[in-house]
Order: sequence, then structure tokens, then C-alpha cells
Amino acid sequence: MPKNPVSLQKPLDVMRNTIDKNVLVDVRGNRTYSGVLEGYDVYLNLVLRNANEIIGGDVKGVHNRILVRGDNVIFVSPSKGDEQ
Repeated sequence: MPKNPVSLQKPLDVMRNTIDKNVLVDVRGNRTYSGVLEGYDVYLNLVLRNANEIIGGDVKGVHNRILVRGDNVIFVSPSKGDEQ
């Protein structure tokens, strides 16, 4: 465990700091979504805007707004360039 607990963040704190930033969301079924995180809840249901749906490395669709169900989420990562 880190010696400086002040620097630790809770997962939902990280999500809150990622609102209105680009994220990469990996989900079950070899799918990935890349878009702006518009909202989330405690179940990790995510709302993305301007989202690209990526399947097998190829962009298969572009969505104005999309809801990603939390039980399908494998990870959420800030996109390169948006990291602080």
C-alpha cells in the first residue's frame, strides 16, 4: 500500500474528473468506444457523445450519443492528450 494516502483517488472520483474529456472504453465482445464522456452512474453505465464504435480495430460506426451498459465495461481510460 502506498505510504501517502492523500494522493489516492477513488474510482468514481477519477470518473468525475474525466467528464467532458475523451475516453476509450473497452467492452465485452471485442468492441471499443472512443468518445467524450458525458455522464456515468455508480454501476458504470456510461453516456458518450461523438462516439466511434471500433470492432476488431476498424471503425464500424459513429454515434451522436450512446449509452454503454456498465456490466459490459472492461476498462475506461482517458484518451492520449487528455491525461492530466
